[in-house]
Amino acid sequence: MPDDARARRQTGTGLGIILALVCAAVLLTALPDDREGGGTCTARTVRSWSADAGLTGEFARYGDDPTRTDDWTGGDGTHSLRLPDGRVLWLFSDTYLGPVHPPPNPVGESFVWRDTSAPLVRNSAVVMSASGRLERTLAAPVFPDPGPQQWRWPVAARVEPRAPGSADRVVRVLLWTRTAGRAPWIYGVPTATEVATLSLPDLRLEGIRTVLDQRSVADASQRVLFGTSAVDAGQWTYVFGGDDLQAASRPASRAYVARVPRGRLAEPGAWEYWDGSQWAVRARPEPVLGDGQRKGVGSAFTVVRDGGTYVLFTMAAGTEGLTTITSYWACSPTGPWRGPTRSFSPSLPAGEVAAYNPQAHPALSGDGRLVLSYDVNWLDATGAAAQANLSRNVSLYRPRFVTLRLERGS
Repeated sequence: MPDDARARRQTGTGLGIILALVCAAVLLTALPDDREGGGTCTARTVRSWSADAGLTGEFARYGDDPTRTDDWTGGDGTHSLRLPDGRVLWLFSDTYLGPVHPPPNPVGESFVWRDTSAPLVRNSAVVMSASGRLERTLAAPVFPDPGPQQWRWPVAARVEPRAPGSADRVVRVLLWTRTAGRAPWIYGVPTATEVATLSLPDLRLEGIRTVLDQRSVADASQRVLFGTSAVDAGQWTYVFGGDDLQAASRPASRAYVARVPRGRLAEPGAWEYWDGSQWAVRARPEPVLGDGQRKGVGSAFTVVRDGGTYVLFTMAAGTEGLTTITSYWACSPTGPWRGPTRSFSPSLPAGEVAAYNPQAHPALSGDGRLVLSYDVNWLDATGAAAQANLSRNVSLYRPRFVTLRLERGS
């Protein structure tokens, strides 16, 4: 090859490389911050944790009050939201109402107890004063059943403008709709994700809209419900969800994520789902975490943002998931999620019980402290023994709280 031709070819190749590098730099610059994590994204692990006796005790005080006949005495699915006037709204899934009785219980144990005929509703809400005292239970269920053999479980919630640009604010509550089913679906078949609107300040239900209907997905273990956790970052609210692989006897389920422009949770057309490579409005969601085995999430999990790092807390995979909370971290809601990292096992009451549904409570956190709750239930595949044991000792079926401190590092 002549020298001048070789020089032209080399020059052309060099220019091509330079142009490619410039284009790559432009593309990287154009990516939103949540894709890169900025310079503030570093590994996060649990440095320390301790029981939060104050919050745990406040729910025990409220639930043990024998003067109330139609209030909350125990529940799970614990979520919280700080309201504009400083109050905290607590949302629960399956909830026991009715009176409780002082010890001894009918079998002679020194536990506060309830009758086995006490009402059980599918959801409830309890209001806490700005000073931290639980004051009242809203008329339950707050969110009525959508039809026979169906029910609604509330999950994450946000205060939003009633309409974009409006000064009038409302509460948006994400709901999981489930339908009764046979084993292994003893906790119901996933059906749809909905958004309810509550007025402020009186917390009156105004309406419910379906965001994502999953009835067309034939394999129920592949259906995705969104709302187990929500994180605000920039102009977006990232809404996390999961499938029910655990009902199909897999050690762990998978996590998914959607995003919505902040303030527009009640607009189904505003939702975008991560399809594995991009955000799309009508995409089939693809998992961002979980291999169904060692890595993955429990049936409910929580995500917080610490600086530029996203931290996900969940029950561990396998049998450890009955007692142990672990975590993952990422620089973006879509991952890659790294972990599981350091785990811890919070205290559990005596008996055949399990912990589940770890949930962060940013409204009660601060100064480097993260408040996390976990629920406790009796282990029983049929529910009959569980109901009897939860009634003979009402303290079992209530949220318990821990305070965490995170540190940088793997």
